[in-house]
Formats: sequence, structure tokens, C-alpha cells
Amino acid sequence: MRTWTTATQPATVWPGRPVPLGATFDGRGTNFSVFSSVADAVALCLFDERGVEARVVLRERTGDVWHGYLPHVRPGQRYGYRVGGEYAPDRGLRCNAAKLLLDPYARAVAGAVHWGPSVFAYRQGDPAGDLAPSDEDSAGAVPRSVVVDPAFDWGDDRHPETPLDETIVYELHVKGFTRQCPEVPEPLRGTYAGLGCEPVVRYLRQLGVTAVELLPVHQFVQDDRLQALGLRNYWGYNSIGFFAPHNEYSSAGDGGEQVREFKQMVRNLHAAGLEVILDVVYNHTGEAGGMGPTLAFRGLDNAAYYHLGPGDPRSYQDFTGTGNSLNVANPYVLQLVMDSLRYWVQEMHVDGFRFDLATVLARAYGQVDRVSAFFDLVQQDPVVSRVKLIAEPWDVGPGGYQVGNFPSQWSEWNGRYRDTVRDLWRSQDGQLGEFANRFTGSPDLYERHGRRPFASVNFITAHDGFTLRDLVSYDGKHNEANGEGNRDGTDDNRSWNSGVEGPTGDPAVNALRARQARNFLATLLLSQGVPMLVAGDELGRTQQGNNNAYCQDGPLSWVDWEHPDAELGAFVRGLIALRREHLTFRRRGWFHGRDTRDPSVEDVRWCRPDGAEMTGDDWGTRYAKSVAAVLDGRLIAGTDVEGQPVEDDDFFVAFNAYWEPETFAIPDDRAWTRVVDTADDRDRGALVPGGRVEVQARSMVVLRSSRQPAAG
Repeated sequence: MRTWTTATQPATVWPGRPVPLGATFDGRGTNFSVFSSVADAVALCLFDERGVEARVVLRERTGDVWHGYLPHVRPGQRYGYRVGGEYAPDRGLRCNAAKLLLDPYARAVAGAVHWGPSVFAYRQGDPAGDLAPSDEDSAGAVPRSVVVDPAFDWGDDRHPETPLDETIVYELHVKGFTRQCPEVPEPLRGTYAGLGCEPVVRYLRQLGVTAVELLPVHQFVQDDRLQALGLRNYWGYNSIGFFAPHNEYSSAGDGGEQVREFKQMVRNLHAAGLEVILDVVYNHTGEAGGMGPTLAFRGLDNAAYYHLGPGDPRSYQDFTGTGNSLNVANPYVLQLVMDSLRYWVQEMHVDGFRFDLATVLARAYGQVDRVSAFFDLVQQDPVVSRVKLIAEPWDVGPGGYQVGNFPSQWSEWNGRYRDTVRDLWRSQDGQLGEFANRFTGSPDLYERHGRRPFASVNFITAHDGFTLRDLVSYDGKHNEANGEGNRDGTDDNRSWNSGVEGPTGDPAVNALRARQARNFLATLLLSQGVPMLVAGDELGRTQQGNNNAYCQDGPLSWVDWEHPDAELGAFVRGLIALRREHLTFRRRGWFHGRDTRDPSVEDVRWCRPDGAEMTGDDWGTRYAKSVAAVLDGRLIAGTDVEGQPVEDDDFFVAFNAYWEPETFAIPDDRAWTRVVDTADDRDRGALVPGGRVEVQARSMVVLRSSRQPAAG
């Protein structure tokens, strides 16, 4: 057994309770509770203002939970754990009392990892590899857990509860969104307080989005490899604390102040009607693979927290590409995830979650299981089941691509939508049939399971990949700044540089790029489903061709507020307003074709440019790149508050991904008004006479009719 050699026991330690797990302040003292099924002994380590450590042996054990109550411990107290037990990686055991461990349930974390030999549980450079334990104490090199007072004045705060069919998601990075914003006071830039300040909230409201989706804000680890290269983990997909808001985004300090600052940010956003969705990473931790550091989970109970190699407990199953995968099949790990989700809803008032590599959470013994315990618990949980649940429905393991296969109350990032729309607008052959499915909410993926169009979260770009401007400006990635010889990041960009790679002074190329950007945005915001925009795309943000900026914590990744594309921003605001005003573009139900009561009424009709309805042969014509959708507003599903059928205007949406102009026949002689033209938006509001409309090369036109007879 490896254990500590000294311990300083405070005068008063009561038995305490095994639940709840974590450090719980009750106004008089703090109860400490931690899980480990393999420990021989557990010591609670308390640190004073000078960093001096006092160790408290937790003598109470209920099942696999070690606990104690300290009446003298108050909020702000820094602490950690040491676990005595076997160190035998070849049997899945990695206890080492020389390593200070974070509390998996810590509500706040102070400090960061200072990389060096002490943070590893094995002797680096030893011929025995990770089998040789290290006696070097890690306390001076690792962060501390912090006791937090949960009290906060929420006032009249309430969840906006925006229906999914009315939701527009805006994916942003807490730091990067405001770090260069001149309207945010300098001390608040790049922080929770900055995101919650009045100028930023006003901008989001004026843009028209309904929810911000925050890239990871759980406490995460900065990678030693990146720091050695002078880079940083910017995105934050390296969690080490599933209850703690990341301390670097706090303007007020890391002794628990980050918790209050996060809550105030949420309160300010809610007051403006904006929801807060967290991008959460429960699929792995920042401890990496078998040769990674020992910071928390590995030292507490390695075999419980991680999927270990079948027949080889020294290795780790890696479905995430990060070296480890969290073992949600273990009841205590599953409890950790569910407790964390409930905490962020109940205590931090967030409105939903986007689950990174969500299929890992469905893996039982390495296989994806659609009826796994995780999905069952979410389904019946009275708190978590009521918020927005969005899956990234894939991982890197076998059978990991599960788009369309999540339970009914979930929405999913629709990667097929992204790929199809990108292919259409770069004029690839054979896209029309696939595109029609994506534009109408992907019924081929979701309808058969009783799901609605808003099961599909549609996106063209995300944090991972090109920005919108780069999507229309680069054929290939340019990731040299990442220090990996441009080998990192995907090569499947489905992008087109419009004729020149990167920046150019050619006005024709720049005009084409601007038109392509408008094509993407108009398609996205008028498709059925939930649209997701990436912060800065509406401003023309570029990463100079870098499609994997995870390690670029600087101006390359931060939103550039000094050089906005004002015309593009106005175009996006107009599209969002159009979507908000017309139910046709955000239907709760599926298109079904002709009305059985009136066969002349058809909710969606796809037409060739000559006006003839598309047939099977037309859909199969690989070279065809132009199509129109006629959307009949009389067949919107549902009724209003007075029980009257809901109706909307009719819309004619013409897509021309061909490199020459195309003339489209308009269905009838009613009065049609031009509401969107991605080639020239100056004609918005103009009447379209003559039963035909010319759609310029690689552009899109949207017409509206109120079914009034045409004049004359």
C-alpha cells in the first residue's frame, strides 16, 4: 500500500454523511464526501492562505464513499484528496498517495496544472514505464478544489423556455467573443461578466438569436504539449471538473467568485430572453491515456472511471481520440454525469446541453447501446429531461456514427445537412434529392421514429472547421500555426475558394464569395429544423484558412469587432426576422404533400426551372443544379390560441447552384414580392411581374405571396 507518512488532524471531525458527494457548506460547516472503491485510506487535504497543507483522515466509509464533516471549514477553503491503495497499472489500479487529487464534485477550482514530473503517478524515464510508481509529491503543481457558498440572489430569474421550433442557436466562445470587443470594459473582456454585460446582450438581441451555446466552460486542463509550443487549449475540450466553471474566464478571481460571476451572466442573458446552452464533455477527461497525469479520477478509482482495455487493464479504450473514454456504464460515474447535469440546471440555471461525442455516453462494454442506462436516466429525470438536449451523434470508435438514432426527446447536430448544403453550393453533381431532404428537416432521418423537424440542428459551420468566410475562400486547410506541419484538422472540407486561394483583391472573386456566404446563410435560416450560427460568421470572421484552431487562443480565433462586414450582418438580421415572422420556415410538423381534403393544395412542391413538378428522373439527373420549392402556407400544422387553423403566406424559393443564370417559372399569376435575393438584395420588397424570375448564377431568390390576385 502506498500512503502518506504524516497527517495533521484538526480538533473536530464529525462523521458526516455519504450524500451528497462533494463539499457541501450548510452555513455552519462543510461535509466532504468522495467515491473510491479501491482506496485503503483517504485523506482530505486542506490548504491555508500560504499553501500549507493539513491532512484529515476520513475514517468514515459507507459502501465505497468516504466522508466526514468539518464544522470549521467555510467557503473559500482550498482542498484536495490523497488516496492510499495499490499502484498496479497492469491490474487497472493507479492509487498513489503522493498525488494530490481534485474532487470530481468540486464546485470551483483554483489554480492550474504546472507541468513537471510530479503530476505523473509513475517515474518518468524509468525502463518499467508506467509500472514504476513515483514518490514525488504533486501538491505544488496541481490546482485545488474550492468550497463554495451556493447563495445567490436570482431575483425573478426564470428559464425563457423557448420552443425548439422558435430556437436559433448561436455558438460562441466565452473568451473569444468579447476579448476584442471595444464596447466591453477592458477588465471584463473575455470573461463571464463580459458576455453578460449590456452591450453584448444588446447585440445578441438585435441579431435575433434565441440561445447562446457556450463552448466548454467546465474546468479544463491546459495541455503540456501545447504549452511547450507556445500554444494553448483554446476550445476547452479537456475537462477535469464537471461542476466547476472554468476559472480563467472569471474577472473576479478563482476562489469561488467564478461561480457567482457565471450565475450573474446567466441572469443577465435570461432577462433579455436568451437561453444558455452548455457544450459539455462527459466523454473523456483531461488525464489523457495511460501515460497521462494523475489529477483526479485516475488516482481515485481508475477502473471505475475509465473504459480499460479488454484483457489489458493497463491500456485504455479510446473512442474520443484523446487517450481515454469515461466509463458511464459504472453506476458512480453515471451518477457523476447526472448529478452534474442537474447541478447546472438547478443551481446555475442553464437551459440545456450540447453533448460532445455523445455516442460515448451510450457505450456499454465498448458497444453503442441506444437503450443504455444513460438515456434511460435522462428520460425519467424530472430536471434534465425538461431542458434542451443536443447530441453530437458520433465518436471515433467502431459504430460511432449515429446521426438520426438518438431518443425522441433529443435533437442532433446534423452532419449530413452540413455536408449536403456545402456540396450543393460548390456545384457538386447529384445533390438535389439529398438537398430536398435536408431543406425540409431531414425526414428520412427523423420522421420514422416519431420525431419532429426540430430534431435536426442544422449548421453550415461550427467551431471545428472553417469559418463561413474561409469556407468560400479556401480549397484546403492552412494549419501551419498549430505546429503539426499542417497534418492536423480534416481534409474533408467540402469548400471552394471561388477561384483564388485565400485573400485577393479581385473584385469579381470577392463578389462571388460574398454571394456564396449569403447562399449558405439563407439556406440555413430558411430550412426546417433548428439553425445554428457560429459567432462572428455574420461579421465575416476569418481564421486565415485554419480549420482546427483549437490551440489558437489569440486574434486568429477571437471575434474581430473592428472590421465587421456590416452588409452581411444586416443580411443575417433580415433573414432571422423573416424566419421569426413566418411559420412556414419553422414548422412543428413535417411536409406531407397534398391535402387529402383538397388535392389542389400541396404543402411543398418541388419544381424544375420550367415550372414542371420534379419527377423521379429529374431527381436522378446528376448534372442538374437548379430547383425551386413552392411552400404553401395554408397547411401549417396546428392552431392558434383561439383554436383557429394557423396559416401563413406562400413562398417560392429558387436555388440556382449552376454557374450561369437560370430563369424560373413562377407557379401562377398572383402577386409575388421579392424578399431575398442573394445576388442583389437591394430589390427586397419589389414586385416580380410576368410569371418568371431570373436567378443569377450561384444564387438564391425567395418570393412571397399573400394569395391576393395580381393587379391588372
